[in-house]
Amino acid sequence: MQINKYLLLVFMFLALTARAQNEKSIQVKPGIDVLLQEKMDLIRGKRLGLITNPTGITANLTGTIDTLYRHPDVNLVALFGPEHGVRGNIIAGKQIENFRDEQTGLPVYSLYGKQKKPTPEMLKDIDVLVFDIQDIGSRAYTYINTMAYAIQAAQENHIPILVLDRPNPLGGELVEGPMLEPAFKSFIGLYEIPYIYGLTIGELAAFINTEFNINADLTVIPMQGWRRSMTFADTGLPWAPTSPHVPQAQTPFFVATTGCLGELQTIHGGVGYTLPFELLGGPWIDGRQLADSLNALALPGVHFRPLYYSPFYFSFQNQQIQGVQIHITDTKAYRPMLTQIHILVTLHKLYPQQELFPAEHIAMFDRAMGTDRVRLQILENDDADVIYQNLTEKLANYLTTREKYLLY
Repeated sequence: MQINKYLLLVFMFLALTARAQNEKSIQVKPGIDVLLQEKMDLIRGKRLGLITNPTGITANLTGTIDTLYRHPDVNLVALFGPEHGVRGNIIAGKQIENFRDEQTGLPVYSLYGKQKKPTPEMLKDIDVLVFDIQDIGSRAYTYINTMAYAIQAAQENHIPILVLDRPNPLGGELVEGPMLEPAFKSFIGLYEIPYIYGLTIGELAAFINTEFNINADLTVIPMQGWRRSMTFADTGLPWAPTSPHVPQAQTPFFVATTGCLGELQTIHGGVGYTLPFELLGGPWIDGRQLADSLNALALPGVHFRPLYYSPFYFSFQNQQIQGVQIHITDTKAYRPMLTQIHILVTLHKLYPQQELFPAEHIAMFDRAMGTDRVRLQILENDDADVIYQNLTEKLANYLTTREKYLLY
Protein backbone atom coordinates (compact mmCIF):
# COMPACT_ATOMS: atom_id res chain seq x y z
CA MET A 1 0.00 0.00 0.00
CA GLN A 2 2.82 2.41 0.90
CA ILE A 3 4.54 1.62 -2.40
CA ASN A 4 1.34 2.35 -4.30
CA LYS A 5 0.96 5.68 -2.51
CA TYR A 6 4.58 6.49 -3.31
CA LEU A 7 4.12 5.62 -6.98
CA LEU A 8 0.95 7.71 -7.10
CA LEU A 9 2.79 10.70 -5.66
CA VAL A 10 5.61 10.23 -8.14
CA PHE A 11 3.13 10.02 -11.01
CA MET A 12 1.32 13.17 -9.87
CA PHE A 13 4.62 15.02 -9.55
CA LEU A 14 5.72 13.98 -13.03
CA ALA A 15 2.32 14.90 -14.48
CA LEU A 16 2.37 18.35 -12.88
CA THR A 17 5.98 18.91 -14.01
CA ALA A 18 5.11 17.93 -17.58
CA ARG A 19 2.09 20.23 -17.53
CA ALA A 20 4.18 23.13 -16.21
CA GLN A 21 6.81 22.56 -18.88
CA ASN A 22 4.13 22.38 -21.56
CA GLU A 23 2.53 25.62 -20.37
CA LYS A 24 5.94 27.27 -20.30
CA SER A 25 6.61 26.21 -23.89
CA ILE A 26 3.26 27.47 -25.18
CA GLN A 27 3.99 29.97 -27.91
CA VAL A 28 1.87 32.86 -29.03
CA LYS A 29 0.68 32.43 -32.59
CA PRO A 30 0.93 35.72 -34.56
CA GLY A 31 -1.66 36.85 -37.06
CA ILE A 32 0.24 35.58 -40.11
CA ASP A 33 0.13 32.02 -38.73
CA VAL A 34 -3.57 32.30 -37.91
CA LEU A 35 -4.27 33.66 -41.40
CA LEU A 36 -2.50 30.76 -43.09
CA GLN A 37 -3.97 28.07 -40.87
CA GLU A 38 -7.52 29.30 -40.33
CA LYS A 39 -8.41 32.30 -42.51
CA MET A 40 -7.22 31.42 -46.00
CA ASP A 41 -10.67 32.14 -47.38
CA LEU A 42 -9.87 35.84 -46.98
CA ILE A 43 -6.96 35.72 -49.44
CA ARG A 44 -7.29 32.55 -51.52
CA GLY A 45 -7.18 33.44 -55.23
CA LYS A 46 -6.95 37.17 -54.48
CA ARG A 47 -4.26 39.52 -55.75
CA LEU A 48 -2.45 40.69 -52.63
CA GLY A 49 -0.46 43.80 -51.87
CA LEU A 50 1.72 43.31 -48.78
CA ILE A 51 3.00 46.09 -46.49
CA THR A 52 5.80 44.56 -44.46
CA ASN A 53 9.46 44.52 -43.49
CA PRO A 54 11.81 41.96 -41.87
CA THR A 55 9.58 41.85 -38.75
CA GLY A 56 6.90 40.16 -40.84
CA ILE A 57 7.74 36.58 -39.89
CA THR A 58 5.86 33.45 -38.90
CA ALA A 59 6.36 31.83 -35.50
CA ASN A 60 9.05 29.59 -37.04
CA LEU A 61 10.97 32.55 -38.54
CA THR A 62 9.83 32.24 -42.16
CA GLY A 63 9.34 35.67 -43.73
CA THR A 64 5.79 36.73 -44.54
CA ILE A 65 6.97 37.75 -48.02
CA ASP A 66 8.41 34.32 -48.75
CA THR A 67 5.51 32.49 -47.12
CA LEU A 68 2.86 34.25 -49.19
CA TYR A 69 4.92 34.35 -52.39
CA ARG A 70 5.48 30.59 -52.33
CA HIS A 71 1.98 29.61 -51.23
CA PRO A 72 0.11 27.81 -54.04
CA ASP A 73 -3.21 29.47 -53.18
CA VAL A 74 -1.88 33.02 -52.88
CA ASN A 75 -1.19 35.55 -55.62
CA LEU A 76 1.21 38.11 -54.13
CA VAL A 77 1.57 40.89 -56.71
CA ALA A 78 3.18 43.86 -54.94
CA LEU A 79 5.19 44.83 -51.88
CA PHE A 80 5.08 48.09 -49.94
CA GLY A 81 7.95 49.23 -47.72
CA PRO A 82 7.79 51.52 -44.65
CA GLU A 83 10.69 53.52 -43.17
CA HIS A 84 13.91 51.42 -43.31
CA GLY A 85 12.55 49.62 -46.38
CA VAL A 86 10.80 46.36 -47.10
CA ARG A 87 14.06 44.48 -46.43
CA GLY A 88 15.05 46.70 -43.47
CA ASN A 89 18.37 47.86 -44.89
CA ILE A 90 17.83 51.66 -45.01
CA ILE A 91 18.94 54.02 -42.24
CA ALA A 92 16.40 56.02 -40.26
CA GLY A 93 14.95 59.07 -41.97
CA LYS A 94 16.31 58.33 -45.45
CA GLN A 95 13.73 58.52 -48.20
CA ILE A 96 13.28 55.39 -50.29
CA GLU A 97 12.51 55.05 -53.99
CA ASN A 98 10.36 52.42 -55.69
CA PHE A 99 12.27 49.40 -57.01
CA ARG A 100 11.90 45.73 -57.88
CA ASP A 101 12.62 43.13 -55.20
CA GLU A 102 15.59 40.94 -56.13
CA GLN A 103 14.28 37.87 -54.31
CA THR A 104 10.77 37.75 -55.78
CA GLY A 105 10.88 40.08 -58.78
CA LEU A 106 7.84 41.90 -57.37
CA PRO A 107 7.47 45.68 -57.55
CA VAL A 108 8.22 47.41 -54.26
CA TYR A 109 6.42 50.68 -53.63
CA SER A 110 7.99 52.99 -51.10
CA LEU A 111 5.76 54.41 -48.37
CA TYR A 112 8.64 56.45 -47.01
CA GLY A 113 9.57 58.69 -49.88
CA LYS A 114 7.57 61.00 -52.10
CA GLN A 115 4.46 59.08 -51.08
CA LYS A 116 3.53 57.92 -47.60
CA LYS A 117 0.08 56.73 -48.58
CA PRO A 118 -0.48 54.07 -51.27
CA THR A 119 -1.73 55.78 -54.45
CA PRO A 120 -4.53 54.56 -56.73
CA GLU A 121 -1.87 53.66 -59.30
CA MET A 122 -0.08 51.44 -56.75
CA LEU A 123 -3.35 49.74 -55.81
CA LYS A 124 -4.96 49.33 -59.23
CA ASP A 125 -4.15 45.60 -59.57
CA ILE A 126 -4.71 44.68 -55.91
CA ASP A 127 -7.78 42.93 -54.49
CA VAL A 128 -6.68 42.86 -50.82
CA LEU A 129 -4.12 44.93 -48.96
CA VAL A 130 -2.28 43.11 -46.12
CA PHE A 131 -0.31 44.79 -43.32
CA ASP A 132 2.18 42.73 -41.29
CA ILE A 133 4.73 44.75 -39.30
CA GLN A 134 5.85 44.48 -35.68
CA ASP A 135 5.21 47.68 -33.71
CA ILE A 136 7.06 48.87 -30.57
CA GLY A 137 4.12 50.17 -28.52
CA SER A 138 4.96 53.89 -28.42
CA ARG A 139 3.53 56.60 -30.65
CA ALA A 140 6.63 58.35 -32.03
CA TYR A 141 7.41 55.59 -34.52
CA THR A 142 6.44 55.78 -38.17
CA TYR A 143 5.07 52.26 -38.71
CA ILE A 144 1.70 52.89 -37.06
CA ASN A 145 1.21 55.92 -39.27
CA THR A 146 2.16 53.93 -42.36
CA MET A 147 -0.63 51.59 -41.26
CA ALA A 148 -3.04 54.49 -40.76
CA TYR A 149 -2.35 55.83 -44.25
CA ALA A 150 -2.81 52.33 -45.66
CA ILE A 151 -6.23 52.11 -43.98
CA GLN A 152 -7.13 55.47 -45.49
CA ALA A 153 -5.98 54.35 -48.95
CA ALA A 154 -7.91 51.10 -48.68
CA GLN A 155 -11.09 53.03 -47.92
CA GLU A 156 -10.54 55.55 -50.69
CA ASN A 157 -9.89 52.83 -53.26
CA HIS A 158 -12.61 50.43 -52.03
CA ILE A 159 -10.13 47.67 -51.19
CA PRO A 160 -10.38 45.49 -48.08
CA ILE A 161 -7.38 45.61 -45.75
CA LEU A 162 -6.16 42.89 -43.41
CA VAL A 163 -4.00 43.76 -40.41
CA LEU A 164 -2.15 40.73 -39.07
CA ASP A 165 -1.88 41.21 -35.33
CA ARG A 166 1.35 40.99 -33.35
CA PRO A 167 2.26 41.43 -29.67
CA ASN A 168 2.72 44.84 -28.16
CA PRO A 169 6.27 44.43 -26.77
CA LEU A 170 5.42 46.72 -23.84
CA GLY A 171 2.46 44.52 -22.95
CA GLY A 172 -1.18 45.39 -23.43
CA GLU A 173 -1.88 47.11 -20.11
CA LEU A 174 0.54 50.04 -19.99
CA VAL A 175 -0.96 53.39 -21.02
CA GLU A 176 1.15 56.47 -20.31
CA GLY A 177 2.22 59.88 -21.43
CA PRO A 178 0.75 62.86 -23.22
CA MET A 179 -2.15 62.64 -25.62
CA LEU A 180 -1.15 63.95 -29.03
CA GLU A 181 -2.43 67.50 -29.48
CA PRO A 182 -3.61 68.42 -33.01
CA ALA A 183 -1.07 71.24 -33.30
CA PHE A 184 1.75 68.69 -33.11
CA LYS A 185 0.58 66.21 -35.73
CA SER A 186 3.30 64.75 -37.94
CA PHE A 187 4.38 61.43 -39.40
CA ILE A 188 5.44 60.41 -35.89
CA GLY A 189 1.98 61.24 -34.59
CA LEU A 190 -1.08 61.48 -36.84
CA TYR A 191 -3.87 60.74 -34.38
CA GLU A 192 -4.83 61.78 -30.87
CA ILE A 193 -3.57 58.80 -28.90
CA PRO A 194 -1.24 58.65 -25.86
CA TYR A 195 2.51 58.29 -26.18
CA ILE A 196 2.19 54.73 -24.84
CA TYR A 197 -1.21 53.47 -25.97
CA GLY A 198 -1.57 49.93 -24.59
CA LEU A 199 -2.98 48.33 -27.74
CA THR A 200 -1.70 45.73 -30.17
CA ILE A 201 -1.16 46.89 -33.73
CA GLY A 202 -4.44 45.22 -34.73
CA GLU A 203 -6.39 46.81 -31.90
CA LEU A 204 -4.88 50.17 -32.79
CA ALA A 205 -5.90 49.69 -36.42
CA ALA A 206 -9.52 49.14 -35.39
CA PHE A 207 -9.36 52.12 -33.00
CA ILE A 208 -8.03 54.46 -35.70
CA ASN A 209 -10.39 53.17 -38.37
CA THR A 210 -13.51 53.71 -36.26
CA GLU A 211 -12.69 56.57 -33.90
CA PHE A 212 -11.32 58.79 -36.64
CA ASN A 213 -14.09 57.95 -39.12
CA ILE A 214 -12.00 56.29 -41.82
CA ASN A 215 -14.44 53.37 -42.03
CA ALA A 216 -12.37 51.14 -44.29
CA ASP A 217 -13.28 47.49 -44.86
CA LEU A 218 -10.82 46.40 -42.16
CA THR A 219 -10.31 42.90 -40.80
CA VAL A 220 -7.89 42.26 -37.95
CA ILE A 221 -6.50 38.73 -37.84
CA PRO A 222 -5.97 38.19 -34.11
CA MET A 223 -3.18 36.28 -32.44
CA GLN A 224 -3.77 33.12 -30.48
CA GLY A 225 -2.40 32.63 -26.97
CA TRP A 226 -1.51 36.26 -26.27
CA ARG A 227 -2.54 37.88 -23.00
CA ARG A 228 -2.44 41.56 -22.12
CA SER A 229 0.00 40.99 -19.27
CA MET A 230 2.63 39.61 -21.67
CA THR A 231 5.70 41.54 -22.69
CA PHE A 232 7.41 40.21 -25.80
CA ALA A 233 9.75 38.07 -23.70
CA ASP A 234 6.69 36.18 -22.42
CA THR A 235 5.41 35.20 -25.85
CA GLY A 236 7.93 32.54 -26.83
CA LEU A 237 8.26 34.26 -30.21
CA PRO A 238 11.58 35.21 -31.80
CA TRP A 239 12.34 38.94 -31.93
CA ALA A 240 13.23 40.49 -35.26
CA PRO A 241 14.73 43.99 -35.00
CA THR A 242 12.05 46.50 -35.98
CA SER A 243 14.75 48.91 -37.14
CA PRO A 244 18.55 48.98 -36.94
CA HIS A 245 18.56 50.55 -33.47
CA VAL A 246 15.85 48.33 -31.96
CA PRO A 247 17.84 45.09 -31.83
CA GLN A 248 16.35 43.36 -28.78
CA ALA A 249 12.88 42.54 -27.47
CA GLN A 250 13.44 44.84 -24.46
CA THR A 251 14.66 47.79 -26.56
CA PRO A 252 11.11 49.18 -27.05
CA PHE A 253 11.02 49.92 -23.30
CA PHE A 254 14.15 52.03 -23.73
CA VAL A 255 12.82 53.71 -26.88
CA ALA A 256 9.72 54.73 -24.92
CA THR A 257 12.03 56.18 -22.25
CA THR A 258 14.67 58.08 -24.20
CA GLY A 259 13.38 58.39 -27.76
CA CYS A 260 12.17 61.96 -27.29
CA LEU A 261 15.37 62.96 -25.47
CA GLY A 262 17.45 61.97 -28.46
CA GLU A 263 15.60 64.50 -30.60
CA LEU A 264 17.20 67.31 -28.56
CA GLN A 265 20.73 66.35 -29.65
CA THR A 266 22.07 67.83 -26.42
CA ILE A 267 21.80 64.37 -24.83
CA HIS A 268 23.25 61.16 -26.18
CA GLY A 269 20.68 58.36 -25.91
CA GLY A 270 22.88 55.44 -26.88
CA VAL A 271 22.19 55.50 -30.62
CA GLY A 272 25.62 55.38 -32.19
CA TYR A 273 26.98 53.16 -29.43
CA THR A 274 26.39 49.49 -28.57
CA LEU A 275 23.37 50.20 -26.33
CA PRO A 276 20.83 52.14 -28.41
CA PHE A 277 18.28 54.04 -26.29
CA GLU A 278 19.65 52.47 -23.07
CA LEU A 279 22.02 55.32 -22.22
CA LEU A 280 21.91 58.97 -21.24
CA GLY A 281 25.18 60.80 -21.72
CA GLY A 282 26.94 63.97 -22.67
CA PRO A 283 30.23 65.84 -22.22
CA TRP A 284 28.50 68.10 -19.70
CA ILE A 285 27.11 65.27 -17.51
CA ASP A 286 28.69 63.81 -14.37
CA GLY A 287 27.69 60.16 -14.58
CA ARG A 288 28.05 59.38 -10.88
CA GLN A 289 26.11 62.49 -9.87
CA LEU A 290 23.31 61.74 -12.32
CA ALA A 291 23.09 58.07 -11.29
CA ASP A 292 22.95 58.96 -7.60
CA SER A 293 20.29 61.61 -8.16
CA LEU A 294 18.08 59.34 -10.27
CA ASN A 295 18.47 56.32 -7.97
CA ALA A 296 17.50 58.50 -5.00
CA LEU A 297 14.08 58.93 -6.61
CA ALA A 298 13.39 55.18 -6.21
CA LEU A 299 11.50 55.03 -9.51
CA PRO A 300 9.70 51.72 -10.04
CA GLY A 301 11.47 48.90 -11.86
CA VAL A 302 14.68 50.72 -12.79
CA HIS A 303 18.26 51.31 -11.64
CA PHE A 304 20.82 53.72 -13.08
CA ARG A 305 24.52 52.86 -13.37
CA PRO A 306 27.28 55.37 -14.15
CA LEU A 307 28.93 54.76 -17.51
CA TYR A 308 31.85 56.24 -19.45
CA TYR A 309 31.93 55.71 -23.20
CA SER A 310 32.70 57.12 -26.63
CA PRO A 311 29.99 57.01 -29.35
CA PHE A 312 31.05 55.50 -32.67
CA TYR A 313 28.77 57.64 -34.85
CA PHE A 314 26.00 60.28 -34.85
CA SER A 315 26.11 62.86 -32.03
CA PHE A 316 29.27 63.20 -29.91
CA GLN A 317 31.14 60.86 -32.28
CA ASN A 318 34.53 59.78 -30.85
CA GLN A 319 34.14 62.08 -27.83
CA GLN A 320 34.70 60.78 -24.32
CA ILE A 321 31.42 61.33 -22.52
CA GLN A 322 29.76 60.03 -19.40
CA GLY A 323 26.26 59.39 -18.18
CA VAL A 324 24.17 56.45 -17.04
CA GLN A 325 23.00 53.12 -18.33
CA ILE A 326 19.33 52.40 -17.67
CA HIS A 327 18.80 48.94 -16.18
CA ILE A 328 15.17 47.84 -16.15
CA THR A 329 14.84 45.53 -13.15
CA ASP A 330 11.09 44.83 -13.40
CA THR A 331 9.29 45.36 -16.70
CA LYS A 332 5.89 44.92 -15.04
CA ALA A 333 6.51 47.79 -12.63
CA TYR A 334 8.54 50.01 -14.96
CA ARG A 335 7.00 53.24 -16.26
CA PRO A 336 8.91 54.64 -19.27
CA MET A 337 7.22 58.05 -19.41
CA LEU A 338 7.42 58.60 -15.66
CA THR A 339 11.12 57.78 -15.91
CA GLN A 340 11.61 60.06 -18.92
CA ILE A 341 10.05 63.05 -17.19
CA HIS A 342 12.10 62.52 -14.05
CA ILE A 343 15.26 62.27 -16.15
CA LEU A 344 14.52 65.57 -17.89
CA VAL A 345 13.63 67.35 -14.65
CA THR A 346 16.74 65.98 -12.93
CA LEU A 347 19.03 67.09 -15.77
CA HIS A 348 17.45 70.55 -15.72
CA LYS A 349 18.01 70.84 -11.96
CA LEU A 350 21.56 69.44 -11.91
CA TYR A 351 22.83 71.41 -14.91
CA PRO A 352 20.89 74.70 -15.10
CA GLN A 353 23.68 76.24 -17.16
CA GLN A 354 23.15 73.68 -19.94
CA GLU A 355 20.62 74.57 -22.64
CA LEU A 356 18.58 71.38 -22.51
CA PHE A 357 16.08 72.46 -25.17
CA PRO A 358 18.00 74.24 -27.96
CA ALA A 359 15.80 76.35 -30.21
CA GLU A 360 16.71 74.48 -33.40
CA HIS A 361 15.48 71.16 -31.97
CA ILE A 362 12.44 72.22 -29.95
CA ALA A 363 9.96 71.56 -32.78
CA MET A 364 11.10 67.96 -33.26
CA PHE A 365 11.06 67.25 -29.52
CA ASP A 366 7.55 68.64 -29.17
CA ARG A 367 6.30 66.66 -32.16
CA ALA A 368 7.74 63.47 -30.72
CA MET A 369 6.21 64.21 -27.32
CA GLY A 370 2.94 65.27 -28.96
CA THR A 371 2.72 68.45 -26.90
CA ASP A 372 4.83 71.41 -25.76
CA ARG A 373 3.47 71.26 -22.21
CA VAL A 374 6.10 68.83 -20.93
CA ARG A 375 8.94 71.05 -22.11
CA LEU A 376 7.32 74.27 -20.87
CA GLN A 377 6.54 72.83 -17.44
CA ILE A 378 10.12 71.64 -17.05
CA LEU A 379 11.39 75.12 -17.91
CA GLU A 380 8.91 76.51 -15.37
CA ASN A 381 10.58 74.25 -12.77
CA ASP A 382 7.43 72.23 -12.11
CA ASP A 383 7.82 69.05 -10.10
CA ALA A 384 8.17 65.87 -12.20
CA ASP A 385 5.33 64.11 -10.39
CA VAL A 386 3.04 67.09 -11.01
CA ILE A 387 3.87 67.05 -14.72
CA TYR A 388 3.23 63.31 -14.87
CA GLN A 389 -0.05 63.57 -12.97
CA ASN A 390 -1.29 66.29 -15.32
CA LEU A 391 -0.65 63.95 -18.26
CA THR A 392 -2.32 61.03 -16.53
CA GLU A 393 -5.50 62.99 -15.81
CA LYS A 394 -5.93 63.63 -19.54
CA LEU A 395 -6.00 59.88 -20.31
CA ALA A 396 -9.44 59.19 -18.79
CA ASN A 397 -11.49 59.51 -21.99
CA TYR A 398 -8.96 57.52 -24.01
CA LEU A 399 -8.94 54.68 -21.48
CA THR A 400 -12.73 54.44 -21.65
CA THR A 401 -12.81 54.45 -25.46
CA ARG A 402 -9.90 52.00 -25.68
CA GLU A 403 -11.93 49.32 -23.90
CA LYS A 404 -14.14 48.86 -26.99
CA TYR A 405 -11.20 47.68 -29.07
CA LEU A 406 -9.55 45.15 -26.76
CA LEU A 407 -9.37 41.74 -28.46
CA TYR A 408 -7.62 39.91 -25.64
